Amino acid sequence: MAITYRPGEVADGPAVYDVFVETTIDLEQRMGLPAAEIIWLDPSFVASYWQRRQSLFDHLARTADQFWVAEADGRLIGLARSSLRDGMRELLEFFVRPAFQGQGIGGELLRRAFPADGSQRRAIIATREMRALARYMKAGVYPRFPIYYLSRQPEATPFTTDLEFSAVGLEPETLDAIRAIDQAILGFTRDVDHRFLLQDRQTMLFRRGGQLAGYGYFGKGTGPIALLDATDFPAVLAWAESEAAARGDDFGVQLPLVNRHAVDYLLARGFRLEDFTVFFMSDEPFGRFENYSFSSPPFFM
Repeated sequence: MAITYRPGEVADGPAVYDVFVETTIDLEQRMGLPAAEIIWLDPSFVASYWQRRQSLFDHLARTADQFWVAEADGRLIGLARSSLRDGMRELLEFFVRPAFQGQGIGGELLRRAFPADGSQRRAIIATREMRALARYMKAGVYPRFPIYYLSRQPEATPFTTDLEFSAVGLEPETLDAIRAIDQAILGFTRDVDHRFLLQDRQTMLFRRGGQLAGYGYFGKGTGPIALLDATDFPAVLAWAESEAAARGDDFGVQLPLVNRHAVDYLLARGFRLEDFTVFFMSDEPFGRFENYSFSSPPFFM
């Protein structure tokens, strides 16, 4: 059976999603989850997740720097895509159908989609699948810290803070403010991702005494949140939990465990760590991730 490779397109979205679902089921089975706990085996959940996240998958495809798919007899069997934002190359997705793993397809996709050339830094948000982790380390990126999803049924939560909370939209001054925070916390900027998030989620800017203190996205998934002072996380998270409770939504945060202020606050509130671990990997240490929480779901930083 001949394997062919070609650049991916936005129109590949449904086939890409099918590969994502199949490989996720396989990973969770190999991690020892019983079938009753694998939500991806439920066709109604799979369909509803696609409806909620199609705009995200389309955004990843439209704005990818490298997007490659592998096909066998015209059927999409694997993919890899990466973004390039202000010199930062991030591997966004990397999946090969279980029946085709171990045949060199993943290595070829990764070679095409995650080159070192043309970037200043490289990073991946990776599952703890051992073969993939080994492949990433051979490609020159290494685990820096784990990321866990912490969640609970939200409740109205009192808090005190001198932060000023402002809801904002897609205006040039909003992007200017967010760009300044990203440069201070992450060391690179990514306007194209923020334009997507600003249209997809509730966006807040935080100030103290009129001075910019951070930003956060809420509603259709929490995060990213970036705060210049990490001690502001308890107040911001209390506000976000209260807002989720008022809407009747679930509430959780995709949190780097180096963010001690957020970790301590959420555990004291009774939040639980989800068993599905991911690692942040990079070719060199960078960023102030003790001042950050990731986008949920964490398809990109």
